[in-house]
Amino acid sequence: MTDNPQERRQIGDVVADRIEKLIVDGVLKMGQPLPSERRQCEKLGISRSALREGLKVLRGRGMIRTDQGRGSYVASLMGNQDQIPMMHLFNNHPRTLYDLLEVRALLEGESARLAALRGTDADFVLIQRRYDEMLTAHEAESKPAPETLARLDHAFHLAICDASHNPVLVHTLQSLTSLLLSSVFASVQNLYHRPVHKRQLDRQHARLHHAVMERLPIQAKRAAVDHIQSIRDNLHDIENEEQRLERATMRLEGWQ
Repeated sequence: MTDNPQERRQIGDVVADRIEKLIVDGVLKMGQPLPSERRQCEKLGISRSALREGLKVLRGRGMIRTDQGRGSYVASLMGNQDQIPMMHLFNNHPRTLYDLLEVRALLEGESARLAALRGTDADFVLIQRRYDEMLTAHEAESKPAPETLARLDHAFHLAICDASHNPVLVHTLQSLTSLLLSSVFASVQNLYHRPVHKRQLDRQHARLHHAVMERLPIQAKRAAVDHIQSIRDNLHDIENEEQRLERATMRLEGWQ
């Protein structure tokens, strides 16, 4: 490697820009560990010294982080999920769940439409893989924990978003992972043990999967939006039912 600091900086910038493009394109995702130095050098066709200069530049830009015991990984591009005020609101005011579901309908409806238009064969392989993993978990005799089911459900929706090839949309949804998982968990926890709702959700997932895989953008968007709106409506109905039960119980116990 050259001893000229200016040339080293230029090499570092060039390498950093190439890795940055992988992040923007969603090849490297938020929180994902970087491959080994050897593999990165092979993929990028560069020397280890050039790679290290590039990683130094990326750390300076806040694009990657290096933690002891964890190594280097892609940093959150929109802040720490546990520290954003919205996480506090969501955890302490559950009614924001309905606001979140409205946002999911908007974002996931558009991502499904774009996935049907822009998805590649490789994208569809990954969507199919996530869909099959979700179905296998639900059909298993020994059901996984609700948290596991929620993550598999969420992974299916994220695979569709990745196929949109819109980096801003992908990173926006990735930045909301903690919130979105909470909404998916609410669905799994409250709806999947109710046979009527479970069958409805299975049909909706199948409809969404079919529309994207068959490259039907209008149907894909409608399927995604209907799916999220149905979850919102069903959770709202359950909440109203529980409130009625609570009021009736209080009357029975002499509170009125």
